[in-house]
Amino acid sequence: MSFNTFGHLFRVTTFGESHGPAIGCVVDGCPPGLRFTLADIQEALDRRRPGQSRFTTQRREPDQVRILSGTLEHADGGLVSTGTPIALLIENVDQRSKDYSDIAGSYRPGHADFTYDIKYGIRDHRGGGRSSARETATRVAAGAIAAKVLPGVTVRGALVRIGDIEIDRARWDWNEVANNPFFCPDPGTVPLWTDYLDAVRKNGSSVGAVVEVIAEGVPPGLGAPLYGKLDADLAGAFMGINAVKGVEIGEGFNAARLTGEENADEMRTGNEGHPQFLSNHAGGVLGGISTGAPVVVRFAVKPTSSILTPRRTVDKFGAEADIMTKGRHDPCVGIRAVPVGEAMMLCVLADHLLRHRGQVGQTPPWPFPR
Repeated sequence: MSFNTFGHLFRVTTFGESHGPAIGCVVDGCPPGLRFTLADIQEALDRRRPGQSRFTTQRREPDQVRILSGTLEHADGGLVSTGTPIALLIENVDQRSKDYSDIAGSYRPGHADFTYDIKYGIRDHRGGGRSSARETATRVAAGAIAAKVLPGVTVRGALVRIGDIEIDRARWDWNEVANNPFFCPDPGTVPLWTDYLDAVRKNGSSVGAVVEVIAEGVPPGLGAPLYGKLDADLAGAFMGINAVKGVEIGEGFNAARLTGEENADEMRTGNEGHPQFLSNHAGGVLGGISTGAPVVVRFAVKPTSSILTPRRTVDKFGAEADIMTKGRHDPCVGIRAVPVGEAMMLCVLADHLLRHRGQVGQTPPWPFPR
């Protein structure tokens, strides 16, 4: 058992704390010969980096990544993986631990302060230590490497709901995701979210969100029927993201409202004789195994627990107290969860592709064997 590692063959181990000198990860099991550049990793990190708009924490972290091992320079100036562990390091440069000195002895409602203390007998009050969302930067870096294991697979995420305001799916445009600070695919919803979050910030409060991540080009056959289900591993990976309280795949909970006729994904013969699904209520997974249709995952992120509104709590001695969290916090942590969700999708798919090759010996066939 490992408390800081996820994955089976493509394994990611993360380390570091929010207010420590650095955070980082070790990616083990990466195949040799993969070509990439430092810029590939940095580009992914820049999408998650804090302080890029007034709707995220104003902590100023450049998130400059360093590669410590597992690669060699290629003649073209890029890098190539050697098959050995790839170690990545990101220095913390803008910690303000003094912001947390007043709450060192009290438990912040909604945070993991109480549970960490009751389990370990000690907790890092400086921004939450390991429980801080700061740790997710390392997962994004690992996801950039996982993407190189998955040629032909495209993973994209978008914010589809903030509070009670949902996007209009009829206006979904992937090109819009990069044009606004919300990763929103619907340009018509952007001004609504802007006004809404401005009011939330002004009130010193926070709000939750829903993120949708879609993987296209996933080959059929990844996963296993029982204890290696692709959707089970995806659910576990997404639930492992800080502040996530719910995950659904395909129709998810909405499937309970459908009839069998509505929910079943009927099939016909498509291009070049390939089977083609006429719908994708299953979200690209049947019986724990990928179908070849897009893999669709949505996850719910709770409101940021660190807010300026005073909250009732107790201290470590059991005395009642009121607490107000200072510092720089996201009014909606779900915004920066979009690239984190993409990274977790990439890591799980890379792991399952390598596991499939280990058992079957090749990439799942397409078209299906006759």
